[in-house]
Amino acid sequence: MPAELREHAGRHYAVQFHYALPDGSWAVELSEAVPAPDAWAEIPNAETHLPGAAFLVAFVPDEDPGLEPTVHIHSHDEHVIPYEIMHWFMELVADQVDRCRIAFEQGEPAAVE
Repeated sequence: MPAELREHAGRHYAVQFHYALPDGSWAVELSEAVPAPDAWAEIPNAETHLPGAAFLVAFVPDEDPGLEPTVHIHSHDEHVIPYEIMHWFMELVADQVDRCRIAFEQGEPAAVE
């Protein structure tokens, strides 16, 4: 699934969405982006960065409106997350929560836009 990328203060970050079947939730992952392979430089419109290992993951339930979204920290190392990046991530999480709740009310499966 495509990732949303953002640069801040010379560092690259990625947010990626996928469905976590065992959790019955959408996973919204924040990672520091890593450079794309050098071979991609010759491909028109190829991404220059790709998602790295996620260090924050928000789980947004879409099957049970009684379950609350949660944020999990997945890191063995310390990560400093700039406020602007954390705000961007949480806005994307909030949008996914809204989509899931609306879809549940309408009896449709939630999706990522």
